[in-house]
Amino acid sequence: MAANKARVYFGLAGYNFDPDIVTQALGIEPTSVDATGMRASIDKPAISSWELSSETVSGGEIDVYELTNELIKQIEPAKDKIKQIMESHNLSPRICAVLTLSCDQDTIAPDVGFGARTIRFLSEIGAFINVEYKLQDRS
Repeated sequence: MAANKARVYFGLAGYNFDPDIVTQALGIEPTSVDATGMRASIDKPAISSWELSSETVSGGEIDVYELTNELIKQIEPAKDKIKQIMESHNLSPRICAVLTLSCDQDTIAPDVGFGARTIRFLSEIGAFINVEYKLQDRS
């Protein structure tokens, strides 16, 4: 059976904006962007997004708390810039834990939670938390 996998990401999403503006404002290179909204018309709005992700980790002892804490350490110095770009482009911030769980009954599911530093940062910028999970296919 395959092991559990996890990654966390911080994202900014909104309608009709260019994710490169976020990269320039924050001085942080994203791990992924979706510029669909930049090319959309006002009568058919589409969402663009900017994301900074941790590496995907796998194994028996996945520490979502630590993954999230390390990600927050990267973006925390840009907090005021994040708030400014959110306001000027009406962007929605989020932190997301993405988990792929093993179907093996002997594999322990990782604890999912967020430490005080993460919660304080997310509160200060008005972000929400999302947890996505799926089960791996049985082999």
